Amino acid sequence: MGRTAGARTMPLPLPITEYRDLPVTVMGLGRFGGGLGAVKFLIDRGARVTVTDLRPQSQLAESLREFDARQLVRLQCGGHVEADFAEARLVVVNPAVKPDCPWLQHIREREIPRTSENNLFWHHNRGRVIGVTGSNGKSTTTALIAHLLRNAGRTVHLGGNIGGSLLSIVDTIQPTDWVVLELSSFQLADLNRIEASPEIAVVTNFAPNHLDWHSDLDDYRRAKQAILRWQAPSSTAVLNRDDPDVCRWTTLGRVWMFGHEASRADAASSQIVVTGTDLHIDDASVPTSTETISLSGQFPLPGEHNAMNVAAAICAVRAAGVNTEQITPALKTFQGLPHRLEHVATVDGRTFYNDSLATTPESAICALRAFPGRVLLLAGGYDKHVDLTTFASEAARRCFAIAWMGQTATQLRAMAAGVTESAPSQRITFSLREAFDWLWELSQPGDTILLSPACASFDWFLNFADRGEQFRECVHEKSRAIAESQPGPSHPTSPE
Repeated sequence: MGRTAGARTMPLPLPITEYRDLPVTVMGLGRFGGGLGAVKFLIDRGARVTVTDLRPQSQLAESLREFDARQLVRLQCGGHVEADFAEARLVVVNPAVKPDCPWLQHIREREIPRTSENNLFWHHNRGRVIGVTGSNGKSTTTALIAHLLRNAGRTVHLGGNIGGSLLSIVDTIQPTDWVVLELSSFQLADLNRIEASPEIAVVTNFAPNHLDWHSDLDDYRRAKQAILRWQAPSSTAVLNRDDPDVCRWTTLGRVWMFGHEASRADAASSQIVVTGTDLHIDDASVPTSTETISLSGQFPLPGEHNAMNVAAAICAVRAAGVNTEQITPALKTFQGLPHRLEHVATVDGRTFYNDSLATTPESAICALRAFPGRVLLLAGGYDKHVDLTTFASEAARRCFAIAWMGQTATQLRAMAAGVTESAPSQRITFSLREAFDWLWELSQPGDTILLSPACASFDWFLNFADRGEQFRECVHEKSRAIAESQPGPSHPTSPE
């Protein structure tokens, strides 16, 4: 164990390594499979599995369909009870469970070993790990790293918060494979308990987030820093030089910096300097050579922030041994992610973008800055107790109209009021449909209508994907309605 984790080839130790007939409680199955990978993994290995979840069984139906519940020893829905843990010799805790949950105290008092789905994967994984974290930009960066590695001929497994659980295939992952993981602060806080960090760790940025889960900002920072804490000297850290917090984080390993200023951490570090759409690569291992990659016409995603995401991804794959000749052509074919500045359609001259993954004010600000023309915005949602003032001001300055949604709607409208003399039209709405219809009535050809909430989705929606899909459906319904109202045949004619 200890600081050799980043370069390890042997599994990390856990309190328990043999699962057959072992009583295991999975605490939190989740509506979207947060503990599903662990349940299937443990059942396959002959464990005696109890699943307990706060939600009623009706809300867990999608997850429960993924396995035969008759294989469980016990299924407890609608709340945890003492019997869920009475015989457990291991508890697998969903990352969404807050640290102050009284049942975690119950587990500690009884000295029951605990782990998580992510830590189970780390225990059994033999592959080389690239981990990505940050307050925003991490999903796009993670997906791009996997894309660049695959296009360079590497075997890649994408997981963590993006791509789903890899536990089901962990036995097939080879020591030469690359595992690319998007890691949340929740997962990193738990990973810290087994003293493990990725071989290549990428930090896109740091800003207050998830303060409804972490006790304070320092607790959130400590969780994020776990991605570097247990790196070995042979490991690599990829850090955002423009971020005044992240650029001071330390590692035992090598360093790649990316940002708009040319300044190495030390003589042995490497860097990518971003100037507009050009990326200047200064690799310390090749001291006499500086290479430039131009993103102009080469990378399909809009926005200056995406140039930084590309720079972070290139740092990571250069550290993994991929050269520029392999990187450049692969950039053209990257399609981006669903719900991340996703172009949905252009309808009657209005262009729609779905950025439902923008669950932080920083990521939503980046989205607003990606569009120079007239923008009509849908924003707001679940309150994570982060400061939304800067986002509200930016939205007021950049938008023609704003439909505020969810728990934060009232405070966002108040924050945006009076920011500029030519204030945007604002409205507090009570459904995504109402917000969409109101903005459509105000829009004209040439406008961009953007869903970029700056908030989580759990007040009105199942998750960010549900929110984005409902927005897409509004767009497609409007497109169909306009098409049906046009004169001419309702269906295209086929050639004779």
